[in-house]
Amino acid sequence: MANVFGSSWFYWAVGIAIGLPVGLVALTEWQHALVRRESFLVRPVTLLRNYLLPLGALLLLLTEAKQVPAGTTPVRMVATLFAFVVLILVLSGVNATLFKGAPAGTWRKRVPTIFIDVGRFLVIAIGLAMIFSYIWGANVKGLFTALGVTSIVIGLTLQNSVGQIISGLLMLFEQPFQLGDWLETPAARGRVVEVNWRAVHLETSTGLQITPNSVLAGASFTNLSRPASKHMLTVTTVFSLDDPPNRVCAMLARVAADLPHRRPDATVSAAPSGGQEYRTTIPLVSPADDGAAKTRFLEWIWYASRREGLHLNEAGEEFSTTDRVADAVHRVVAPTLRLSGDDQAELIPNAMLERYGAGEVIQRAGEVPDRMSFIVSGRVRLTGEADDGTQIAIATLDEGGFLGQSTLTRQPVIGSAHAVDEVTVVQVERSYVEMMVQRNPLLLQEFGRTIEERRANARKALAVAAD
Repeated sequence: MANVFGSSWFYWAVGIAIGLPVGLVALTEWQHALVRRESFLVRPVTLLRNYLLPLGALLLLLTEAKQVPAGTTPVRMVATLFAFVVLILVLSGVNATLFKGAPAGTWRKRVPTIFIDVGRFLVIAIGLAMIFSYIWGANVKGLFTALGVTSIVIGLTLQNSVGQIISGLLMLFEQPFQLGDWLETPAARGRVVEVNWRAVHLETSTGLQITPNSVLAGASFTNLSRPASKHMLTVTTVFSLDDPPNRVCAMLARVAADLPHRRPDATVSAAPSGGQEYRTTIPLVSPADDGAAKTRFLEWIWYASRREGLHLNEAGEEFSTTDRVADAVHRVVAPTLRLSGDDQAELIPNAMLERYGAGEVIQRAGEVPDRMSFIVSGRVRLTGEADDGTQIAIATLDEGGFLGQSTLTRQPVIGSAHAVDEVTVVQVERSYVEMMVQRNPLLLQEFGRTIEERRANARKALAVAAD
């Protein structure tokens, strides 16, 4: 018994028997704490708990407790596994501490993945060479010499290709763009969807554009997404020389301000650019909205210019003819206002037909309308604005519906009206509506009831949205 307590292997065996369970328990608690915090160190600690600690205990048990010679195959195999796990743990720990949790904008966050992969490969190669050299006694000097000579030969042979790859990698290290950014290059314009060691993949309107990194590194390109919240769309239009520039600019700015793609915290601008051209600058949220915003803007100004009596592309049109107005008054206005034949004849000179494009604002919340609008064709959606700024649908008006009835009471409208599709309305001046109401007091009661119903519907829809 005295020989047992006097032997070093006994204390090693007792220490391993006690230390291994205690270490496993401590590492398990640490692992659970890191999982709750969603820390990047979960993987390194898991490696330490599941592999490194048991292998270390087994290696100590073989060499110290059982006193197996270090040169035997079992000890070398366990030592190789232990060293390999240490190598993986070092790589995982460095990756978690330096790169995974790197703050945005730092050099650690800008390091391209290819550089990390190359560094990881070099560390693994050097680590394996040291393992085979120190544990198995292998001669790796000759291997490194051969690799060095081979690298020099390959480098001289492929110096142009390697130079292009290096220049591309250096550009990636600088990170002038990120995934999701919009680039305008000499070859294409699109959104970055993939970046690898060889090329940048741009998603364009015509397909996927593959641009080598060396091409981008040797040419100038524009990152449309930087700086953030600064992207602008410029649209050039042509009007007649007879159109007053102030009216043209006001119309362009008003239409551009209603675009759903416009950045809310910025303002639009329109100005003459010489000759018959006008440039409208529209701040957008993203370059991805360029196509849709331009299409919608050009569509809306076609309708708006005709309502304003302006000549887009020097073209004019007489849409509100006497025959069309008479037909619209007979079909839509007369049944609502209960007009006789003489009343209709009197109304025709005081009415006008106007058209709106799909999505255009016909009536804005808070405005006091100066005329009534009767829907001849198309649909109009009435909306209200919730506390968070979202638009809540209240009702949809079809052919025969009317807007602007509060022009009689001079009250601001509670909601907005947007055209669902192309809408044609016949507009009647406030003075004529007042005259009709004086002749038929029942109309005033009906308009008052309609105003209260729509206000009640708006309040109910907004209350439901708030709940």
